[in-house]
Amino acid sequence: MNAIPIRYVEPVFRPPSEAQSLILPVTDGCSWNACTFCEMYTAPQKAFRARSEDEVLASIRHTGESYGDRVRRVFLADGDALVLPTRRLLAILDAIRQHLPAVHRVSSYCLARNLKKKTVAELTQLREAGLAMVYLGAESGDDAVLAKVHKGETYASTVDALDKLGQAGIVRSVMILNGLGGQVLSAQHADNSARLANATQPEYLSTLVVSFPQGEARFRAGFPEWEPLDQAGLFHEMERFLTQLDLRRTVFRSDHASNWLVLKGTLGADKARLLEQVRAAIAAPQAAHLRPAWARGL
Repeated sequence: MNAIPIRYVEPVFRPPSEAQSLILPVTDGCSWNACTFCEMYTAPQKAFRARSEDEVLASIRHTGESYGDRVRRVFLADGDALVLPTRRLLAILDAIRQHLPAVHRVSSYCLARNLKKKTVAELTQLREAGLAMVYLGAESGDDAVLAKVHKGETYASTVDALDKLGQAGIVRSVMILNGLGGQVLSAQHADNSARLANATQPEYLSTLVVSFPQGEARFRAGFPEWEPLDQAGLFHEMERFLTQLDLRRTVFRSDHASNWLVLKGTLGADKARLLEQVRAAIAAPQAAHLRPAWARGL
């Protein structure tokens, strides 16, 4: 089998649920790239740039020549494809329809800031052209936490972006970082993250545990009082978060490799069961089955 005719700049990231998708870079890196908890785009070769329209369209055309009837999903990379002008995104989506006719879902990451200049009408155009889903890392609904980690967003800006997407009919997958507020801001991080979810009612909601594979120095420079939550603290924060969620039909997942406790359900139908699982973990935090997923080889 020939290699896919797309130029990749390593490392390449995508959501776990896009494992079977064609990864199509339309930008390299992240246009913000200042969040102190994020190491995804800090390598020199991942400096932000928009790929040329000619290169992207040629990649789609050449991929279609070999794999046009086999590609079912496309994920637009890198960190925030929606930073591109609507006209360019529409051209990309049109090319996908033309050359990859079997595709039934196109998705991408999205920064809330990407949508400040995009209207609901423009987003509706993108949805009608094939953009079905976006993954938005809210990280927290608490303004103090967001400022400490240099997210460049607020509760209000995140709600505005999610509301625009919802009005346009684009499916929203929102991520919250368990433990991001550390010990000092844990309670308000949980409270306001739940408030954010309740206000926007995303179709998907997930949690990951904050971690620093390359060390904590960059993060602590802006948040020197941060102290990590231990396992029990993470569980208590999750209990507080779940208790305050008032969601109607949101698929909830806490099953990333960073999570100590795997939680899956639909909120609010499964809220009582999920809380029962968390409370059982709090009562027996050292149980062997509560090791992180990565420690279990998953």
